[in-house]
Amino acid sequence: MQRLNKFLAHAGVGSRRFCDTLIAAGRVKVDGVKVTELGLKIDPARHRVAVDDQVVRAEKLVYWAVNKPVGHLCTNHDPAGRPRAVDLLPHVEQRVYTVGRLDEASDGLLLMTNDGDLAMGLTHPRYGVPKTYFALVAGKPTADDLQKLLDGVWLSDGKVKAKSAKLVKSQGNGAWVRVVLTEGKNREIRRMLAKLGHKVMRLKRVAIGPVKLDKLPKGKARRVNEDELKALRAFVAKAQEKIAAARAKAAENGPKKAQETQRKTEDRE
Repeated sequence: MQRLNKFLAHAGVGSRRFCDTLIAAGRVKVDGVKVTELGLKIDPARHRVAVDDQVVRAEKLVYWAVNKPVGHLCTNHDPAGRPRAVDLLPHVEQRVYTVGRLDEASDGLLLMTNDGDLAMGLTHPRYGVPKTYFALVAGKPTADDLQKLLDGVWLSDGKVKAKSAKLVKSQGNGAWVRVVLTEGKNREIRRMLAKLGHKVMRLKRVAIGPVKLDKLPKGKARRVNEDELKALRAFVAKAQEKIAAARAKAAENGPKKAQETQRKTEDRE
């Protein structure tokens, strides 16, 4: 059994939130009957689902690596008609979405898929999927600057830190820095380096977990291979196991701490 909004999202109708709005508006039918229950579960093999009386069929899950050029947006809808990353995949029949974001002024690796579960696992900060960037910055960061990136930099929305930071080479009055992040705050690297007095002149993402940009030409796409996909899923699964273990430990320690506090109180009395 599968939640209806998840089935619709995987079928390429839209995000789960958007699918929830369709269900709430009564635009979705299951076996010819209008449904409005957001938590409804269906069996895709047995139930016939339609949106606005158009039958929805489950899409094949696809996974693409794209070398996004500067100037392309990571959105499937832009009223201004600007270039979008999804425009680089005109040959893909499925409705795919970018996994996370890469701002308009940045270029490099994007993952695009219609697999909502994997996309969530790769973008949520708690899973800690490493993303590798090369940044050309103004000035030449010192060893102290790089250590500050590792220790953490305070931004308006909290403290963020790099998993690794390394000076690669100088270029004119600037330098290239290799930075690995495991979070995904908006324009995170640009803001971190700017806080240290180094404006980012160019930012390129070269890897997301085990998937590397390598020699993929700018503006082109390739399928994520089976080994890469297996590694991505394993990374997310391992992170989920760690989170579950931490939660179980916290739940176990909670009652123990309460009992210990009670004993100490009784001893004092």
